[in-house]
This record gives sequence, structure tokens and C-alpha cells, in this order.
Amino acid sequence: MSGQAPWPWRPTKEGIALDVRLTPRGGRDALDGIETLADGRAVLKARVRAAPTGGEANDALIRLLAREFGLSRSQVAIVSGASARLKSVALRGESGPLAAMLEGRLGGSRQAD
Repeated sequence: MSGQAPWPWRPTKEGIALDVRLTPRGGRDALDGIETLADGRAVLKARVRAAPTGGEANDALIRLLAREFGLSRSQVAIVSGASARLKSVALRGESGPLAAMLEGRLGGSRQAD
């Protein structure tokens, strides 16, 4: 991992805080890997078909993350950035197993700077 930003998640008391860059109206609902932003932060890139109006894109993101990570929708919540592309999402559960699962699912999906 030399030269790359840390993972786009960090443990919290309730589970994991995940930094996400969301692209609404992205043509499909999918995770597009981990990207390092110009400021050095790592983010999980996600795209959804839904428009960013009325919270539709945020709801689609919650459904996508729950499905991809095998969580219930009640375990996934947007905690900041609801009206922005960059969001902080809470994944509720035990942080150790959640972090291991994220690393296993996303470990090979880093994008070059």
C-alpha cells in the first residue's frame, strides 16, 4: 500500500465510517473501486441510476451498499454529505469483522493516482 492513501473507512464505536464519492445518474448501480482524491483521501467510488432529487440517489446508495456488503438497510446510514457527492456512510456492526469484509471485497479495487 506504499504511496497510497489509507483505506476509505475507519472504525467507530458503532461500526465503520466509510467515505464514498457518489455519482448519481451513473447508468447502473455499482461500486467502482477505491480512488485517491487530490487531497490524498481515499474514497469508495459508487454510482447509482437514481437522480439526486428527493433523496433518491442517497436511498439507492444505501440499498447498493447493503446488498454489496450483506448488511440490512437499517445497518447503513448516511451521516454527512447528504446533498454532496462526497459522503460519510455509517456501517453498523462490529468494526473488526466489517473492516475485514471491506478489505476482502475491495482490497484489489484500488485505482492508480
